[in-house]
Amino acid sequence: MSNMSDLKDRKLAPILRLIIEMGFIMFLFYSNLLMGEFTHSHINQGNNFPYAVRDIFTLENFIIAFISAFIGYILFEFLRKKI
Repeated sequence: MSNMSDLKDRKLAPILRLIIEMGFIMFLFYSNLLMGEFTHSHINQGNNFPYAVRDIFTLENFIIAFISAFIGYILFEFLRKKI
């Protein structure tokens, strides 16, 4: 029984790594974007934090974050295997 569980865990490990690493890269992207947007909008327009959050969560930003995260994941996997 544990042998089957180990086999299942081995098959899921790369998928979980992909999700975790891409999620982390997307988190970094959005946090950086939020810091820049909040600083820019707060100084120039006096807008608040919720305005900055609404302004960064767009479909275009999500697509950019997803593609960047996938490229980052591929690059890290390549370097991981190379080193």
